[in-house]
Amino acid sequence: MKVFFDSSALAKRYIDEKGSDKVEEICRKTDTLTVSIICLSEIISALNRLRREKILNTNQYKKIKSALIKDLETADLYNISSRVIQLSIDLLERYTLRAMDSFHIGCAIIADVDLFVSADQRQLAAAKKAGLKIQRV
Repeated sequence: MKVFFDSSALAKRYIDEKGSDKVEEICRKTDTLTVSIICLSEIISALNRLRREKILNTNQYKKIKSALIKDLETADLYNISSRVIQLSIDLLERYTLRAMDSFHIGCAIIADVDLFVSADQRQLAAAKKAGLKIQRV
């Protein structure tokens, strides 16, 4: 099964929080992990926020960052192409979305995934209306 994880969902694989168990369950069923090129930067940003808030220490941060990078080495990464930008604009004009969320949906559409996974309800609603099968975590 080809599964697209947006950053909010994939981060749950590395930070134990509500939905982490569901993410692991989906990952076990996933043949092809698919993400947008912006996923790494978004998760690293979130991890650094947790480090600044002293929720993570430096060693935890380094361990999580290493695991994330290792997982993404074998993932299908989708760039922000002109087609993704056009899809993003269309999505932004039709639905209430943040720009980065629309890029994730656009990449998932281009990737022709079997499942789109997110923790963001608004993003999931737009993804479903755009024709993607969705899973909230």
